[in-house]
Amino acid sequence: MTLKIGVIGCGSIAQHRHLPEYAGHSGVEIVAVCDIVQTRAEATAEKYGAKAYTSYETLLAEGIVDAVSVCTPNYLHAPISIAALQAGVHVLCEKPMATSRAEAEAMIAAAKESGKKLMIAHNQRFVPSHQKARDLIASGEIGKVYSFRTAFGHPGPENWSADGKESWFFQKEKAFIGAMGDLGVHKTDLLRYVLGQEITEVGAFVETSAKSFADVDDNAVCILKTEGGIIGTLAASWAYTAGEDNSTIIYGEKAILRLEDNPTYSLIAQYANGQVVKYELGKIQSNEAGGQNTSHVIEHFVDCVVNDKQPLIDGEEGMKSLQVILAALESHETKRIAATGEGA
Repeated sequence: MTLKIGVIGCGSIAQHRHLPEYAGHSGVEIVAVCDIVQTRAEATAEKYGAKAYTSYETLLAEGIVDAVSVCTPNYLHAPISIAALQAGVHVLCEKPMATSRAEAEAMIAAAKESGKKLMIAHNQRFVPSHQKARDLIASGEIGKVYSFRTAFGHPGPENWSADGKESWFFQKEKAFIGAMGDLGVHKTDLLRYVLGQEITEVGAFVETSAKSFADVDDNAVCILKTEGGIIGTLAASWAYTAGEDNSTIIYGEKAILRLEDNPTYSLIAQYANGQVVKYELGKIQSNEAGGQNTSHVIEHFVDCVVNDKQPLIDGEEGMKSLQVILAALESHETKRIAATGEGA
């Protein structure tokens, strides 16, 4: 079976990740691409031998795709995903999955009603160092986890976005949220995955300090608490001017785990007894030179559709990670600790 794919939104994430990874998959044919910028849609269609559209409604109505990637500005994630699911099409949606809990719930409901797959493109779960850390924690190897700190930052989307400083990334009405939605939500998903616990409380400062042309946040620092009482920090930033930081450190009873904190060893376990174990597991995916050239998101999505499997990051998982950044916004606005879940 060859899966017929459409990519809706032909900007940076589609060009760097979705399109080349679909093109490199033997079980996939890219048959449609869509972008409101006609020249961009046509150029992408020519490159991948697909049909160009400027309207996702027209693309879906023609019934030529089995599945779509939704790579649009954040405010369109929910309406396009819901329309695709209602049209009987499987959906891989970029993060953050939606701009509110209500939108996320509507997406989940559409997936259930249609019987089609809904997956959210959180790629940090597929990083070998993160998977190894999860295993070490789950096995009890590092004992009780006490704390963590994680960061995801780079110089900003204007350096690689298709529209530079004019990008939707910096426009609140289209993006809804800035660095916290672009980067922070990846780390909330990672922490939930690695620690095996839900995040229940958030205290946050969510600021715009580095990008004078933006009306969304570009710097955020959060204090997070899990259901098991683990506390730690998360930083998301578009102000790391000299390069990218995508590191996580887990502080446990028996060991400290350093993830993506060393250029050679993607995981270093420093044990309390003095032993140090260094794991060379391959580089994390990145648009920077030398980064891993596949996110594994596409191959997992295709496998789930073709073999009728439940995606690792389905709508419910995506919503739980979204709720953490919604709580961070609430905390910043109210100057109080905010709860995730039903009260977020």
